Amino acid sequence: MRISIVIPVYNEAENLPILHDSLNKNLTESGLLWEVIYVDDGSRDGSLIVLEDLAAKDAQHVTVVSFRRNFGQTAAIAAGIDHAQGDVIVLMDADLQNDPVDIPMMVGKIKEGYDVVSGWRVNRQDKLITRKLPSNTANWLISTVTGVHLHDYGCTLKAYRREVLTGFRLYGEMHRFIPAYASSVGASIIEVPVKHHARKYGKTKYGLNRTLKVILDLFTVKFLISYSSKPIYLFGGFGIVIMTISAITLLLLLIRRQVFGIGMSQSPFFLVSTTLMIMGFQSILMGLIAELLARTYHESQQKPIYFVRRVINHSKDNTQE
Repeated sequence: MRISIVIPVYNEAENLPILHDSLNKNLTESGLLWEVIYVDDGSRDGSLIVLEDLAAKDAQHVTVVSFRRNFGQTAAIAAGIDHAQGDVIVLMDADLQNDPVDIPMMVGKIKEGYDVVSGWRVNRQDKLITRKLPSNTANWLISTVTGVHLHDYGCTLKAYRREVLTGFRLYGEMHRFIPAYASSVGASIIEVPVKHHARKYGKTKYGLNRTLKVILDLFTVKFLISYSSKPIYLFGGFGIVIMTISAITLLLLLIRRQVFGIGMSQSPFFLVSTTLMIMGFQSILMGLIAELLARTYHESQQKPIYFVRRVINHSKDNTQE
């Protein structure tokens, strides 16, 4: 069983040598057959130079994928998965807050028969207001909407069987929803406590604005998981509710006309109910149809969500521009 560790990198030059030494130590001692795919997401602090050096010194284990510009964490993870060759794919951050010592334990859970092993930062070393509180809120919301109950969706450190990562493409901030996608195809999931360290070098790339993006992406995830194969359940259900409310309103207006002789068109409720029904249909249908069109555009034409400048893997002597 070969292990592929996928690590998105964005301005983490100081952390990379320490991280790689820790990976080498823990994975070599565990006896695992492993590779690491570092995906440089348009770093500007010299991270790519550090990665090139690591690739030259450890050609057996290191592959470097370099983006032309910053495309975001989800695109970097997608690129790493595309270039991974392992039977098990482990995702983790490059900021030293995830600990490579947990990887052999997580791979052991995969060997026990689980398809997804999700890390849970029980003793999280982050600020309460700007990191922990928004994360806890997002975790509760995601668990409630998707029905896949995890304490820590935001923990990047996760291990997957390769086959559960096929069949869908990642967009936006979708990487954190991979367990929900995997669950929708019957994957068995376990959550395990993992170590978490405070950041020592560099600056965090997470902020409160990211929570808003997650919430917006959650609407898409819920639709794709629950309604992509049966959208009539969503559209039809909403339409029935709207038509029922409209019918009740019109019936009351008709009764009032018969009893009190007041014309239906004289009531503002007649115009309001009609207008709101039309606006509701237009708003929801336009949003969901636009989402489907976007996915069709990318997938039917094989449009990439990232552009690779080059792939460095000295052991295979196939550095590509």
